[in-house]
Amino acid sequence: MSVTQKKRRRWPRRLLIGLAILAAPILILMVDAWSALGSPPEGERLERISQSPQFRDGQFQNLLPLLADGVSFNTMKEFFFGGSEHRQPDQPIPVQPVAEAADDSLRVTWLGHSTLIVELEGTRILVDPVWGPRASPSRYVGSKRFYDSPLPLEDLPPIDAVVISHDHYDHLDLPTVRELAGRIERWIVPLGIGSHLESWGIAPDAIEELDWWDELPVGDIRLVSTPARHFSGRSVTDRNATLWTGWAFIGARHRIWYSGDTSLTPEFLEIGDRLGPFDLTMVEVGAYNKAWADVHLGPEQAVQAHQMVRGGLMLPVHWGLFDLALHGWTEPAERVRAAAGAAGISVAFPRPGESVTLDDYSSEVWWPELPWQNAEEAPNVSTGVSELTTTRGL
Repeated sequence: MSVTQKKRRRWPRRLLIGLAILAAPILILMVDAWSALGSPPEGERLERISQSPQFRDGQFQNLLPLLADGVSFNTMKEFFFGGSEHRQPDQPIPVQPVAEAADDSLRVTWLGHSTLIVELEGTRILVDPVWGPRASPSRYVGSKRFYDSPLPLEDLPPIDAVVISHDHYDHLDLPTVRELAGRIERWIVPLGIGSHLESWGIAPDAIEELDWWDELPVGDIRLVSTPARHFSGRSVTDRNATLWTGWAFIGARHRIWYSGDTSLTPEFLEIGDRLGPFDLTMVEVGAYNKAWADVHLGPEQAVQAHQMVRGGLMLPVHWGLFDLALHGWTEPAERVRAAAGAAGISVAFPRPGESVTLDDYSSEVWWPELPWQNAEEAPNVSTGVSELTTTRGL
């Protein structure tokens, strides 16, 4: 066999080897992400879902329709290649070691983004726990957290229940669920999310699924699912297959409300009338954009939502851990600070890991004060409302 013939016989094998090398990372990412997609509701769970007043035409619906879903080529292009030059911190974030529980009848510990430990009158609830490295189905790609959790998962104190608001990756985290499986006896979630949990190893009898306005006791408090205006899904094929919700924590002496992810909705007034006033609210303030005005609040409207439910002290959440929007990472806090100040509302700004009580909380600026990207994004202190997050449909 000539040298030329040998070379001709080698090139197909080399081509296949080259293609395999190129394909290997893609296959690894696919396998890594596949289980994180979860499992859609089916069988008896789907039959129960179909009875919900929120479930119409094969999926969950908001009281007010979403006029736009905010997904477009220009939006996605800007997300990956544009936005503020301060979307991620360029210096370490001050993380506070979590203090041991005191005798306070109300204490909330912020672990970053929307992960919270709520301690109310002897009951301890873990809200939207995310200890994983990314808000993504993959360990290798997607929005990476700015800092490790202030509380190592192995140091988590005894928990009476885990509460989930919806199934997006920055609120329902596969690595965390698997680590907590078997350690926590109760998982309280909106309709449909139990299907994801079961596929990840949570026992069916540990899962309780609620519709809006459903409630159940946890220890000595009432936990009530409250309406929100958002959407759900972990892939392109399961949009709105599960419900999204906020949560009210009702004790004998104190009341707390967590918004979950939401935009403005008139149901906030009903929440305030039926369950308020609240001593403390934990309201989503970050990851906003004009294109997402139907599904996220933004800072000024977060203050408005706090007022609508008749809140006392406000604790901003859903910021400071992941790069999920085009704004600077400190901008949500700066704008909430301005809008709340104009409205005369007390706001707590704990460092990650720091706790808040009604009598002991910090409002000081601990994050670096960064310049605004442009004048249009600066908070309108005179009105407390910015055009950037104006919600349509109300």
